[in-house]
Amino acid sequence: MSDAIEPIPSFVVSDRNLALELVRVTEAAALASAHWTGRGKKNDADGAAVEAMRTAFDTVAIDGTVVIGEGEMDEAPMLYIGEKVGSGGPAMDIAVDPLEGTNLCAKDMPNAITVVALAEKGNFLHAPDVYMDKIVVGPGLPEGVVDLDSSIENNLRNLAKAKGKAVRDLVLCTLDRERHEELIAKAWEAGARVRLLTDGDVAGAIAACLDTSQVDIYAGSGGAPEGVLAAAAIRCVNGQMQSRLLFEDDSQRERAQKMNPGKNPDRKLGLHDLAAGSVLFSATGVTSGTLLKGIHQYPNHAVTHSLVMRSKSGTVRFIEGYHNFKTKTWTPQ
Repeated sequence: MSDAIEPIPSFVVSDRNLALELVRVTEAAALASAHWTGRGKKNDADGAAVEAMRTAFDTVAIDGTVVIGEGEMDEAPMLYIGEKVGSGGPAMDIAVDPLEGTNLCAKDMPNAITVVALAEKGNFLHAPDVYMDKIVVGPGLPEGVVDLDSSIENNLRNLAKAKGKAVRDLVLCTLDRERHEELIAKAWEAGARVRLLTDGDVAGAIAACLDTSQVDIYAGSGGAPEGVLAAAAIRCVNGQMQSRLLFEDDSQRERAQKMNPGKNPDRKLGLHDLAAGSVLFSATGVTSGTLLKGIHQYPNHAVTHSLVMRSKSGTVRFIEGYHNFKTKTWTPQ
């Protein structure tokens, strides 16, 4: 019997290292888009983030396929659904939002972030660009304490009981949209406080899982691709999330069916339906908000603030990066 140690196959890459590589990707996108903060040009900000993120991915040791991206190939020149990224390595699915909150960046408003999530191939829901109904609470609560199909009043009462709080002490976070008027009114009527977001429901959903945010629950409808990104982060901290795709017509439903063959497109989705297996998540702040501090720019350097999470270990890291433009191989345009 030999005591020789089997060599590690060359394709095995430590996900610890990958997590830190992802930070460089979101940092690059944030630094590029920060040039456009407050300039009123959301498309230019988004384009700069996309290009920087795509370039940064070329250095990451994966064989990645974008499954949540900027759109179909004919809609997006880069980071389109199906695009290959990475320098070679294990097969991974990639979910990206190069600049979540393009309006927030353009108007220098809180909560603009750059986001990337990574999972082993086949473990992200292939979500079409439709709306998704969502409800999110944080870790350490009884399973099923809230339910997507229950009223917001019942969910608030059950959550308050589980947290040992009064409903009046709960904070519900949702997008400030006309479609949420009834949700907001009923939450107020139940006695809860409501934090309204103009944009950026990835950050809002994650906030419900972090004690530092003082948000207890996220609810309402937003983009389905953003729902998958949020689910990746929520997996890393053992929060709870339920969702359901919302369709405006049969063509949207048929597209969802084609993207996920054999699955009922109208089914209620649990957290593992959205993001399964080992998941990595990274986000970098562009403008300061509930989740992250924005970029601080100086004549020759910039400071970034990022959140990195890994589902396998449950590790949550906040990373402050100092970027010296005299020594970096690239600088913001």
